[in-house]
Formats: sequence, structure tokens, C-alpha cells
Amino acid sequence: MPESPETHVIDYRAAEQLLAARDPRGAVKLLDSVIAAHPENTAARLLRARAFFAAAQLRPAELEFELVLEREPDNAFAHFALARTYERSGRPEQAKRHFRLAAALDPKPEYMKAAQFDAEPSADD
Repeated sequence: MPESPETHVIDYRAAEQLLAARDPRGAVKLLDSVIAAHPENTAARLLRARAFFAAAQLRPAELEFELVLEREPDNAFAHFALARTYERSGRPEQAKRHFRLAAALDPKPEYMKAAQFDAEPSADD
């Protein structure tokens, strides 16, 4: 039986629920078929990136977040999440760049705190 667009919507929603229930691997499995059918679906890719991150699959998460940012360079959440991915991968300089981009795009308190703008050494130091 071929999958319908409705099936993909159901799978996407079920993947959201699995991620919320702390089953990121289950979410990835559902999203694989959605993305195979709709590779241009940025929302599904962002959700899969989050699931990879939650499953500590950092390289796949990084690749998905980067793809989202190629399509939506002004997506503050994707910059923030990519920064967290770099941070967990032990790449603080790359992380700082994306934390700052996230904060510049959306000055949410959590983004601003992570960007550490106030941690810059001053000329007087």
C-alpha cells in the first residue's frame, strides 16, 4: 500500500510525540520515510536534527542543522541548536559563532546568555 501525504503528516506528528517522550531513535525512524518522500521539508529535517541530537548522534545532527540553515539562514533556533551540537562535539569556536548568530537573529534570554557577549575581554584588560 503506497504512503499518502496524510501518512507523512501522521508520521511527523507521531515523531514529535516520540521526541517529547524521549524516544529520539523512534522519531528518527518515522522521519526517515517523511524526508525520503519530501526531502525539501525543512520542518521535518529540523525535527530529525533535534532527534539526532537527543540521541547523541552528533554528526548526523550537525549535517541536518546545516542543511536547514542552507535553506533558512535566518532560523535562530537552528543556529542555536547547531551551536549546542558543536559544543557537545568539543568545538567551542564554531559553537560561539552560531550562538552569536542565534542571539543576533532572536535576542531570547537563553540565546543571549549562550552567546556570552559580555564575556569578551575589554581593551583595559
